[in-house]
Amino acid sequence: MNATDRTPADLLRSALAADPARPLVTFYDDATGERVELSVATFANWVAKTANLLQGDLAAEPGDRLALLLPAHWQTAVWLLACSSVGVVADVAGDPGAADLVVSGPDTLEEARACSGERVALALRPLGGRFPQTPAGFADYAVEVPSQGDRFAPFAPVDPEEPALIVAGREFSGGEVVERARAEAGGLGLTGPGSRLLSGAGYDTWEGLLAGLYGPLATGGSVVLCRHLDQLAEDALAKRVESERVTAVSR
Repeated sequence: MNATDRTPADLLRSALAADPARPLVTFYDDATGERVELSVATFANWVAKTANLLQGDLAAEPGDRLALLLPAHWQTAVWLLACSSVGVVADVAGDPGAADLVVSGPDTLEEARACSGERVALALRPLGGRFPQTPAGFADYAVEVPSQGDRFAPFAPVDPEEPALIVAGREFSGGEVVERARAEAGGLGLTGPGSRLLSGAGYDTWEGLLAGLYGPLATGGSVVLCRHLDQLAEDALAKRVESERVTAVSR
């Protein structure tokens, strides 16, 4: 985290330079029992590959709108930072019919077909697994992303004043995302490096994105991102807080 960071992608680059080995996103799905932990370096590698897919194979350009039809998930966090890296506007739960391209989970494929541009589908299976059969009209993310390059360079510089994120109907520039994340993270108990926030919030609100990604990234902290947290008993949650060395909880 540096004072000169002006986009979420900048925040990730600074985190990678500062301590690439530390955990950044730990993901639980309490409906399936899945647990995935990504260090800063591993997360950044997924972001670079996804940004290369977005800019190269999908021909996305700065200012294009991407309808992001995914739940709170570690792969959703990757797509949000990949969009920031390219300059693409991530429209969370946005209208696919009004988007230049769409990224969909398995439960929103029919809705995603309204997009006339490129369509990418994620199975959201453990370990980033692919669909048993690729949905018609979509590229399978798990098939396409592994062969992408491990380093990313945008064709054009990303302007932090341009739109970068739309969530719950509100538009933010990249600079606004960084500024708000820094200003509001303390209210969630993110006090700096070493802070570890457990979040059960969805990604369909600013508050959920702040807790589940941008706040930890802006403060040098990390997130334990929990999907289907309502299926976890209170005693099991208490054990998770202890075992994951959580310092703050946002539900």
